[in-house]
Amino acid sequence: MPDTASRPGMLVQEADRFSAEGDWTLPHYARLSAVAAKARAAEEIALDRLGALDTSGASVLVDLLGADRVQEIDRWAPALPPERRSMLKAVAKAREASPPPTEPRALPILGALAELGRRVEALGRQQLQLAGFIGLTLTSLLANLPRPWRWRITALVAHIQQTGLNAIPIVALLTFLVGAVVAFLGATVLRDFGATIYTVNLVTYSFLREFGVLLAAILLAGRTASAFTAQIGAMKANEELDALRAQGLSPMELLVLPRVLAMMISLPILTLVGMLSGMLGGALVCALALDISTTQFLAILQREIPLRHFLLGIGKAPVFAFIIAVIGCLEGFKAKASAQSVGEHTTSSVVQSIFMVILLDALAAMFFMEMGW
Repeated sequence: MPDTASRPGMLVQEADRFSAEGDWTLPHYARLSAVAAKARAAEEIALDRLGALDTSGASVLVDLLGADRVQEIDRWAPALPPERRSMLKAVAKAREASPPPTEPRALPILGALAELGRRVEALGRQQLQLAGFIGLTLTSLLANLPRPWRWRITALVAHIQQTGLNAIPIVALLTFLVGAVVAFLGATVLRDFGATIYTVNLVTYSFLREFGVLLAAILLAGRTASAFTAQIGAMKANEELDALRAQGLSPMELLVLPRVLAMMISLPILTLVGMLSGMLGGALVCALALDISTTQFLAILQREIPLRHFLLGIGKAPVFAFIIAVIGCLEGFKAKASAQSVGEHTTSSVVQSIFMVILLDALAAMFFMEMGW
Protein backbone atom coordinates (compact mmCIF):
# COMPACT_ATOMS: atom_id res chain seq x y z
CA MET A 1 0.00 0.00 0.00
CA PRO A 2 1.43 3.40 -0.90
CA ASP A 3 2.34 5.79 1.83
CA THR A 4 -0.49 8.28 2.24
CA ALA A 5 0.28 9.37 5.80
CA SER A 6 0.69 13.01 4.89
CA ARG A 7 -2.18 13.19 2.41
CA PRO A 8 -5.67 14.43 3.43
CA GLY A 9 -8.49 12.04 2.71
CA MET A 10 -10.15 12.25 -0.70
CA LEU A 11 -12.30 10.40 -3.18
CA VAL A 12 -10.78 9.72 -6.58
CA GLN A 13 -13.05 8.64 -9.44
CA GLU A 14 -11.69 5.77 -11.49
CA ALA A 15 -13.89 4.69 -14.40
CA ASP A 16 -17.13 3.44 -12.83
CA ARG A 17 -15.98 3.46 -9.23
CA PHE A 18 -14.46 5.68 -6.55
CA SER A 19 -11.33 5.07 -4.57
CA ALA A 20 -10.85 6.27 -0.99
CA GLU A 21 -7.32 7.60 -0.58
CA GLY A 22 -5.33 9.49 2.05
CA ASP A 23 -6.09 9.97 5.74
CA TRP A 24 -9.77 9.74 6.75
CA THR A 25 -9.29 11.28 10.17
CA LEU A 26 -10.81 13.97 12.39
CA PRO A 27 -8.63 16.89 11.11
CA HIS A 28 -10.04 16.30 7.61
CA TYR A 29 -13.65 15.60 8.67
CA ALA A 30 -15.18 18.86 7.35
CA ARG A 31 -13.47 18.41 3.97
CA LEU A 32 -14.44 14.74 3.76
CA SER A 33 -18.09 15.53 4.53
CA ALA A 34 -18.12 18.19 1.81
CA VAL A 35 -16.59 16.04 -0.95
CA ALA A 36 -18.37 12.79 -0.04
CA ALA A 37 -21.65 13.94 -1.59
CA LYS A 38 -20.40 13.33 -5.13
CA ALA A 39 -19.98 9.59 -4.44
CA ARG A 40 -23.56 9.02 -3.29
CA ALA A 41 -24.54 7.34 -6.56
CA ALA A 42 -21.35 5.28 -6.94
CA GLU A 43 -21.83 1.53 -7.16
CA GLU A 44 -18.46 0.73 -5.63
CA ILE A 45 -15.82 2.40 -3.44
CA ALA A 46 -12.38 0.84 -3.25
CA LEU A 47 -10.59 0.95 0.10
CA ASP A 48 -7.24 -0.59 -0.81
CA ARG A 49 -5.43 2.79 -0.91
CA LEU A 50 -6.94 4.07 2.31
CA GLY A 51 -4.47 5.78 4.63
CA ALA A 52 -5.04 6.49 8.33
CA LEU A 53 -8.56 5.91 9.60
CA ASP A 54 -10.37 6.84 12.81
CA THR A 55 -14.00 6.80 13.89
CA SER A 56 -14.81 10.21 12.32
CA GLY A 57 -13.57 9.03 8.92
CA ALA A 58 -15.25 5.67 9.42
CA SER A 59 -18.60 7.41 10.01
CA VAL A 60 -18.28 9.19 6.64
CA LEU A 61 -17.47 5.89 4.93
CA VAL A 62 -20.46 4.22 6.61
CA ASP A 63 -22.71 7.01 5.28
CA LEU A 64 -21.30 6.46 1.79
CA LEU A 65 -21.39 2.66 1.77
CA GLY A 66 -24.49 2.03 3.83
CA ALA A 67 -24.69 -0.08 6.98
CA ASP A 68 -25.72 -3.27 5.14
CA ARG A 69 -22.77 -3.14 2.74
CA VAL A 70 -20.34 -2.43 5.60
CA GLN A 71 -21.54 -5.56 7.41
CA GLU A 72 -20.45 -7.56 4.30
CA ILE A 73 -17.03 -5.88 4.10
CA ASP A 74 -15.21 -9.17 4.75
CA ARG A 75 -16.52 -10.43 1.42
CA TRP A 76 -15.82 -7.50 -0.89
CA ALA A 77 -12.71 -5.94 0.81
CA PRO A 78 -10.68 -8.86 2.16
CA ALA A 79 -7.41 -6.94 1.64
CA LEU A 80 -8.40 -4.31 4.21
CA PRO A 81 -6.70 -4.93 7.58
CA PRO A 82 -8.96 -6.77 10.06
CA GLU A 83 -8.82 -3.95 12.64
CA ARG A 84 -10.16 -1.45 10.10
CA ARG A 85 -12.92 -3.79 9.02
CA SER A 86 -13.84 -4.26 12.68
CA MET A 87 -13.87 -0.48 13.18
CA LEU A 88 -16.18 0.08 10.20
CA LYS A 89 -18.54 -2.68 11.40
CA ALA A 90 -18.62 -1.21 14.92
CA VAL A 91 -19.39 2.28 13.61
CA ALA A 92 -22.12 0.91 11.32
CA LYS A 93 -23.66 -1.05 14.21
CA ALA A 94 -23.56 2.02 16.47
CA ARG A 95 -25.17 4.18 13.78
CA GLU A 96 -28.01 1.66 13.40
CA ALA A 97 -28.53 1.48 17.17
CA SER A 98 -28.77 5.27 17.53
CA PRO A 99 -31.02 6.81 14.87
CA PRO A 100 -30.51 10.50 14.05
CA PRO A 101 -31.96 12.74 16.74
CA THR A 102 -35.26 14.40 16.02
CA GLU A 103 -36.32 17.75 17.36
CA PRO A 104 -38.73 17.47 20.26
CA ARG A 105 -42.27 18.30 19.32
CA ALA A 106 -43.24 21.54 20.95
CA LEU A 107 -46.65 21.70 22.59
CA PRO A 108 -48.91 24.45 21.20
CA ILE A 109 -49.60 25.73 24.71
CA LEU A 110 -45.88 26.30 25.26
CA GLY A 111 -45.63 28.37 22.08
CA ALA A 112 -48.65 30.43 23.15
CA LEU A 113 -47.15 31.01 26.60
CA ALA A 114 -43.82 32.01 25.08
CA GLU A 115 -45.54 34.50 22.78
CA LEU A 116 -47.52 35.87 25.73
CA GLY A 117 -44.29 36.30 27.68
CA ARG A 118 -42.65 38.17 24.82
CA ARG A 119 -45.63 40.50 24.53
CA VAL A 120 -45.70 41.18 28.27
CA GLU A 121 -41.97 41.90 28.23
CA ALA A 122 -42.39 44.29 25.28
CA LEU A 123 -45.27 46.02 27.10
CA GLY A 124 -43.10 46.43 30.20
CA ARG A 125 -40.27 47.99 28.18
CA GLN A 126 -42.79 50.25 26.47
CA GLN A 127 -44.19 51.48 29.78
CA LEU A 128 -40.69 52.14 31.11
CA GLN A 129 -39.92 54.24 28.04
CA LEU A 130 -43.19 56.12 28.51
CA ALA A 131 -42.41 56.81 32.18
CA GLY A 132 -38.95 58.11 31.26
CA PHE A 133 -40.35 60.35 28.51
CA ILE A 134 -43.00 61.72 30.88
CA GLY A 135 -40.23 62.66 33.31
CA LEU A 136 -38.24 64.32 30.52
CA THR A 137 -41.31 66.26 29.40
CA LEU A 138 -42.09 67.48 32.92
CA THR A 139 -38.46 68.49 33.45
CA SER A 140 -38.44 70.50 30.22
CA LEU A 141 -41.78 72.09 31.12
CA LEU A 142 -40.60 73.17 34.57
CA ALA A 143 -37.37 74.52 33.09
CA ASN A 144 -39.24 76.66 30.53
CA LEU A 145 -42.11 77.97 32.67
CA PRO A 146 -39.95 80.65 34.45
CA ARG A 147 -38.56 81.81 31.06
CA PRO A 148 -41.41 83.45 29.11
CA TRP A 149 -39.03 84.57 26.36
CA ARG A 150 -38.58 80.91 25.42
CA TRP A 151 -42.29 80.12 25.12
CA ARG A 152 -43.41 79.14 21.61
CA ILE A 153 -46.70 81.08 21.55
CA THR A 154 -47.17 80.85 17.77
CA ALA A 155 -46.71 77.08 17.75
CA LEU A 156 -48.97 76.74 20.79
CA VAL A 157 -51.82 78.68 19.19
CA ALA A 158 -51.45 76.78 15.92
CA HIS A 159 -51.66 73.44 17.71
CA ILE A 160 -54.67 74.58 19.78
CA GLN A 161 -56.47 75.36 16.54
CA GLN A 162 -55.44 72.04 15.01
CA THR A 163 -56.22 69.85 18.01
CA GLY A 164 -59.11 71.77 19.56
CA LEU A 165 -61.07 74.12 17.34
CA ASN A 166 -60.93 71.90 14.26
CA ALA A 167 -62.16 68.92 16.31
CA ILE A 168 -65.24 70.62 17.77
CA PRO A 169 -67.68 69.59 14.99
CA ILE A 170 -66.83 65.88 15.09
CA VAL A 171 -66.83 65.78 18.91
CA ALA A 172 -70.17 67.59 19.09
CA LEU A 173 -71.78 65.31 16.49
CA LEU A 174 -70.49 62.09 18.03
CA THR A 175 -71.48 62.96 21.61
CA PHE A 176 -74.89 64.20 20.44
CA LEU A 177 -75.60 60.84 18.80
CA VAL A 178 -74.27 58.86 21.76
CA GLY A 179 -76.42 60.97 24.10
CA ALA A 180 -79.47 60.13 22.01
CA VAL A 181 -78.60 56.43 22.06
CA VAL A 182 -78.08 56.41 25.85
CA ALA A 183 -81.45 58.11 26.32
CA PHE A 184 -83.20 55.58 24.06
CA LEU A 185 -81.64 52.66 25.92
CA GLY A 186 -82.40 54.16 29.31
CA ALA A 187 -86.01 54.83 28.35
CA THR A 188 -86.41 51.30 27.03
CA VAL A 189 -85.22 49.73 30.28
CA LEU A 190 -86.79 52.19 32.71
CA ARG A 191 -90.20 52.14 31.00
CA ASP A 192 -90.81 48.63 32.40
CA PHE A 193 -90.45 50.05 35.92
CA GLY A 194 -92.43 53.22 35.32
CA ALA A 195 -89.33 55.29 35.95
CA THR A 196 -88.71 56.96 32.59
CA ILE A 197 -88.19 60.27 34.38
CA TYR A 198 -84.81 58.93 35.58
CA THR A 199 -83.59 58.87 31.99
CA VAL A 200 -82.58 62.48 32.65
CA ASN A 201 -80.36 61.39 35.54
CA LEU A 202 -78.86 58.59 33.47
CA VAL A 203 -77.89 60.87 30.61
CA THR A 204 -76.54 63.68 32.74
CA TYR A 205 -74.58 61.43 35.12
CA SER A 206 -73.00 59.46 32.29
CA PHE A 207 -71.92 62.48 30.26
CA LEU A 208 -70.78 64.66 33.13
CA ARG A 209 -68.67 61.93 34.74
CA GLU A 210 -67.60 59.62 31.92
CA PHE A 211 -68.80 59.89 28.35
CA GLY A 212 -68.03 63.55 27.79
CA VAL A 213 -64.34 63.32 28.61
CA LEU A 214 -63.91 59.70 27.45
CA LEU A 215 -65.34 60.17 23.97
CA ALA A 216 -63.44 63.41 23.43
CA ALA A 217 -60.19 61.78 24.60
CA ILE A 218 -60.65 58.74 22.35
CA LEU A 219 -61.36 60.99 19.37
CA LEU A 220 -58.23 63.02 20.06
CA ALA A 221 -56.22 59.84 20.52
CA GLY A 222 -57.19 58.72 17.02
CA ARG A 223 -57.14 62.14 15.41
CA THR A 224 -54.31 64.04 17.06
CA ALA A 225 -51.91 61.51 18.61
CA SER A 226 -51.51 59.90 15.20
CA ALA A 227 -50.85 63.33 13.65
CA PHE A 228 -48.16 64.08 16.25
CA THR A 229 -46.45 60.75 15.60
CA ALA A 230 -46.57 61.17 11.82
CA GLN A 231 -45.24 64.73 11.95
CA ILE A 232 -42.32 64.00 14.27
CA GLY A 233 -41.61 60.67 12.55
CA ALA A 234 -41.44 62.38 9.15
CA MET A 235 -39.10 65.01 10.59
CA LYS A 236 -36.86 62.27 11.93
CA ALA A 237 -36.88 60.45 8.59
CA ASN A 238 -35.87 63.69 6.85
CA GLU A 239 -33.13 64.30 9.47
CA GLU A 240 -34.76 67.55 10.56
CA LEU A 241 -34.38 66.58 14.22
CA ASP A 242 -30.63 66.18 13.71
CA ALA A 243 -30.57 69.60 12.06
CA LEU A 244 -32.31 71.14 15.10
CA ARG A 245 -29.81 69.57 17.48
CA ALA A 246 -26.92 70.70 15.28
CA GLN A 247 -28.19 74.28 15.66
CA GLY A 248 -28.29 73.94 19.44
CA LEU A 249 -32.11 73.79 19.59
CA SER A 250 -34.01 71.33 21.77
CA PRO A 251 -36.63 69.16 20.02
CA MET A 252 -38.40 68.82 23.39
CA GLU A 253 -38.79 72.58 23.64
CA LEU A 254 -39.70 73.15 20.00
CA LEU A 255 -41.84 70.11 19.22
CA VAL A 256 -43.08 68.40 22.37
CA LEU A 257 -44.00 71.18 24.81
CA PRO A 258 -46.24 73.17 22.40
CA ARG A 259 -48.12 70.01 21.49
CA VAL A 260 -48.54 68.86 25.09
CA LEU A 261 -49.75 72.26 26.31
CA ALA A 262 -52.09 72.63 23.33
CA MET A 263 -53.67 69.27 24.10
CA MET A 264 -54.04 70.16 27.78
CA ILE A 265 -55.91 73.31 26.79
CA SER A 266 -57.96 71.77 23.98
CA LEU A 267 -59.27 68.61 25.65
CA PRO A 268 -61.09 70.38 28.55
CA ILE A 269 -62.80 72.59 25.95
CA LEU A 270 -63.78 69.58 23.87
CA THR A 271 -64.92 67.78 27.02
CA LEU A 272 -67.28 70.66 27.83
CA VAL A 273 -68.58 70.60 24.26
CA GLY A 274 -69.07 66.83 24.51
CA MET A 275 -70.97 67.12 27.79
CA LEU A 276 -73.31 69.78 26.43
CA SER A 277 -73.86 67.97 23.11
CA GLY A 278 -74.51 64.63 24.81
CA MET A 279 -77.05 66.13 27.18
CA LEU A 280 -78.63 67.97 24.26
CA GLY A 281 -79.07 64.67 22.41
CA GLY A 282 -80.56 63.10 25.52
CA ALA A 283 -82.89 66.08 26.04
CA LEU A 284 -84.09 65.84 22.45
CA VAL A 285 -84.97 62.16 22.86
CA CYS A 286 -86.67 62.89 26.19
CA ALA A 287 -88.76 65.64 24.56
CA LEU A 288 -89.76 63.59 21.52
CA ALA A 289 -90.21 60.11 22.99
CA LEU A 290 -90.83 60.54 26.72
CA ASP A 291 -92.81 63.81 26.92
CA ILE A 292 -90.16 65.32 29.18
CA SER A 293 -89.87 68.96 28.14
CA THR A 294 -86.58 70.77 27.88
CA THR A 295 -87.61 72.98 30.80
CA GLN A 296 -88.26 69.94 32.98
CA PHE A 297 -84.97 68.39 31.82
CA LEU A 298 -83.03 71.49 32.88
CA ALA A 299 -84.91 71.70 36.17
CA ILE A 300 -83.99 68.11 37.07
CA LEU A 301 -80.40 68.77 36.00
CA GLN A 302 -80.19 71.83 38.26
CA ARG A 303 -81.98 70.26 41.23
CA GLU A 304 -80.66 66.70 41.38
CA ILE A 305 -77.24 66.64 39.73
CA PRO A 306 -74.44 67.86 42.04
CA LEU A 307 -71.70 70.07 40.65
CA ARG A 308 -69.01 67.59 41.69
CA HIS A 309 -69.88 65.27 38.80
CA PHE A 310 -69.02 68.00 36.33
CA LEU A 311 -65.79 68.81 38.20
CA LEU A 312 -64.74 65.16 38.30
CA GLY A 313 -65.32 64.79 34.56
CA ILE A 314 -63.58 68.00 33.54
CA GLY A 315 -60.72 67.31 35.98
CA LYS A 316 -59.75 64.14 34.12
CA ALA A 317 -59.38 65.98 30.82
CA PRO A 318 -55.91 67.54 31.38
CA VAL A 319 -54.51 64.20 32.59
CA PHE A 320 -55.84 62.36 29.55
CA ALA A 321 -54.59 65.13 27.26
CA PHE A 322 -51.10 64.96 28.73
CA ILE A 323 -50.90 61.18 28.31
CA ILE A 324 -52.20 61.28 24.72
CA ALA A 325 -49.80 64.02 23.65
CA VAL A 326 -46.78 62.40 25.32
CA ILE A 327 -47.49 59.02 23.72
CA GLY A 328 -47.94 60.60 20.30
CA CYS A 329 -44.65 62.50 20.54
CA LEU A 330 -42.73 59.54 21.99
CA GLU A 331 -43.80 57.21 19.17
CA GLY A 332 -42.70 59.86 16.67
CA PHE A 333 -39.22 59.96 18.20
CA LYS A 334 -39.05 56.14 18.18
CA ALA A 335 -39.81 55.91 14.45
CA LYS A 336 -36.97 55.01 12.12
CA ALA A 337 -36.06 56.63 8.82
CA SER A 338 -38.58 54.71 6.71
CA ALA A 339 -42.21 55.10 5.71
CA GLN A 340 -43.06 51.65 7.10
CA SER A 341 -41.65 52.50 10.53
CA VAL A 342 -43.54 55.80 10.65
CA GLY A 343 -46.78 53.98 9.79
CA GLU A 344 -46.20 51.29 12.42
CA HIS A 345 -45.48 53.80 15.17
CA THR A 346 -48.47 55.92 14.14
CA THR A 347 -50.71 52.90 14.61
CA SER A 348 -48.97 52.10 17.90
CA SER A 349 -49.54 55.62 19.22
CA VAL A 350 -53.30 55.40 18.59
CA VAL A 351 -53.60 51.99 20.23
CA GLN A 352 -51.49 52.99 23.23
CA SER A 353 -53.33 56.28 23.72
CA ILE A 354 -56.78 54.70 23.69
CA PHE A 355 -55.61 51.90 25.98
CA MET A 356 -54.06 54.30 28.50
CA VAL A 357 -57.10 56.60 28.45
CA ILE A 358 -59.51 53.75 29.19
CA LEU A 359 -57.18 52.29 31.83
CA LEU A 360 -56.80 55.61 33.64
CA ASP A 361 -60.54 56.25 33.41
CA ALA A 362 -61.27 52.86 34.98
CA LEU A 363 -58.78 53.50 37.79
CA ALA A 364 -60.24 56.96 38.37
CA ALA A 365 -63.78 55.53 38.47
CA MET A 366 -62.80 52.97 41.12
CA PHE A 367 -60.97 55.62 43.15
CA PHE A 368 -63.91 58.05 43.05
CA MET A 369 -66.30 55.26 44.00
CA GLU A 370 -64.18 54.29 47.02
CA MET A 371 -63.98 57.95 48.05
CA GLY A 372 -67.75 58.34 47.74
CA TRP A 373 -67.51 61.18 45.21
